[in-house]
Amino acid sequence: MAEAPPLRRIVIAISGASGAVYGARLLQVLQGLPGIETHLVVSDAGWRNLRHEIDMERSAVEALAHHVHDVHNVGAAIASGSFDCHAMVVAPCSMRTLAAIAHGLADNLLTRAADVALKERRRLVLLVRESPLHLGHLRNMVAVTEMGGIVCPPLPAFYLRPQTVGDVVDYSVARVLDLIDVPHGLAPRWAGLEPNAP
Repeated sequence: MAEAPPLRRIVIAISGASGAVYGARLLQVLQGLPGIETHLVVSDAGWRNLRHEIDMERSAVEALAHHVHDVHNVGAAIASGSFDCHAMVVAPCSMRTLAAIAHGLADNLLTRAADVALKERRRLVLLVRESPLHLGHLRNMVAVTEMGGIVCPPLPAFYLRPQTVGDVVDYSVARVLDLIDVPHGLAPRWAGLEPNAP
C-alpha cells in the first residue's frame, strides 16, 4: 500500500493593507486542495480590514484555516525554523509589514514567521499593496528580494479580459499558487495570440 504524500504546510498571513480579499480567497482555494495544511496569522489591522472590506467575521475566516495563530504569540510553532513549512504568503502585505520583514524586526508572530522563511531559504511571497510608492518602499522591496523573498503586487491581467472583481482576485491568487508550486485550475493561462492577430 502506497504511503500518502506528506502534508505541505503553508503559512498564510493577512496584514492591515487594503486587499483582505486576497488572503481570504487564498485560504478558500487552499482549503479545497488535498495535501495542504494551512496556518493562519492575522495582524490586528488585518482583522479590522477583513470585516470592513469584505464583511467577514473572525470566526468565518478562522474556519477557512487548519490552524490559527495569535499574532502576539511569538512562541507559536510557526516562529521556529524547525517547523516544517513549504511556503509563506503575506496577502495583503502592508508597507509596515514589508519594512519589518526587510529589516528583520520579527516584532510579532507574522514578521517572525516571515523572518524564519527567509533564514531557512523557504519561499516567501508578499502581495504588497500601496500606491504610489516612495523610495523607502522601493528600497524595502529590494532588500526583501535580495534576501530571497518574492514581491508580488496583486495586479490585474487585463489581457485575460476579467468580467468581475472576483476574476481579478482569482488571477492574483492563481499567480501566488504558481509561485509556491501548488497545482490549480483557478484562472486561465495565456495561450498566446495567433500570428498576425490584430
